[in-house]
Amino acid sequence: MLRRPYPIAGRSALPGLALLLLGGCASVPESADEARAPAVWPAPPEAPRFRHEATLGSTLDLTAATAESTLKSALTGIQPQAEPVFQKPFAVAARAGRIYVSDTQARVIHVYDLPRRRIFRLGYRREGALRKPLGVAVDGRGVVYVADVTARRVIAYDAYGLYLRDFGQPDDYTRPTGVAASADGSRVYVVDTGGVDSDRHRLLVYDGAGDRIATVGTRGSGPGQFNLPTAAAVAPDGTVYVLDGGNFRVQAFDRDGRFLRAWGELGKGLGQLARPRGIAVGPRGNVYVSDGSFGNVQVFDPDGRLLLPIGSSQASPEPGSYPLIAGVAVDETGRLYVVDQFFAKVEVLRYVGDDASPDPARP
Repeated sequence: MLRRPYPIAGRSALPGLALLLLGGCASVPESADEARAPAVWPAPPEAPRFRHEATLGSTLDLTAATAESTLKSALTGIQPQAEPVFQKPFAVAARAGRIYVSDTQARVIHVYDLPRRRIFRLGYRREGALRKPLGVAVDGRGVVYVADVTARRVIAYDAYGLYLRDFGQPDDYTRPTGVAASADGSRVYVVDTGGVDSDRHRLLVYDGAGDRIATVGTRGSGPGQFNLPTAAAVAPDGTVYVLDGGNFRVQAFDRDGRFLRAWGELGKGLGQLARPRGIAVGPRGNVYVSDGSFGNVQVFDPDGRLLLPIGSSQASPEPGSYPLIAGVAVDETGRLYVVDQFFAKVEVLRYVGDDASPDPARP
């Protein structure tokens, strides 16, 4: 049990999120018990740090009942039907009220555009068409980056889905699975997972124009080496964190790819890793790692000390249940986004902690 959970993120809020997520399973509790005991982490009696805010996955998640639609339903007796948005969601990125979710089966990026109350797709038109999108990232300017593992491409789009450019050439990659970008877009990091018969397990660094400026790592277990890396994330201070899945650890590098530190080990206990799937960094620099064996997200400080586990692998539709967890993201408000493939959903967890909390205690 965590006795004194660390303040995970800043107290800023995304205006109107709860008001916009009106349809589907976004906010209505299923029972009086659920209404009395909303999903929070850690569980009482500990002070809560995150609270479930919404679940995305339906075409009605952004639908507000207008006077016209209410009258139409009253006259016809036909109620709007919720249709699933995702087929097989994988990774997620979020910024400025837009939530981007890669879908490996639909071969697109789904976008929940909260400011415009729209759901749309990108990555299906002409030169920007996707074949199997995995990693997705967004920088501070709203540019969206997608790693397409089948096409061996990394593509940049504007916030509305218009193709901008490719990063590198197909020969640069064996299996590009993850992508991350600095806030100003001056550095883009591509995780090349390689494979069983390949030594190209590495991190590629590009400038904002799409030209490669560094290649980091080879296959191995030493500092700065990788074994089946899968994802990356960039901290506010420019530190790049790479999820080194086959070595069951997280490695940290500076903005130019120089090794800084690493942590993690194989195991079944808190703070250990068994099947790491996704990684994200919050506004305060804390690192979030999703794990498919645990069905949860573990929150670490920048030095790898465990602060808080969130969720479980139970096959239940309740908030915090992630039987097939995948990607994870944190936006500039500190909200946490968690992808679960079993329920084809993205959960939104709002930070509710107190910035005046004491220093973290070891769990």
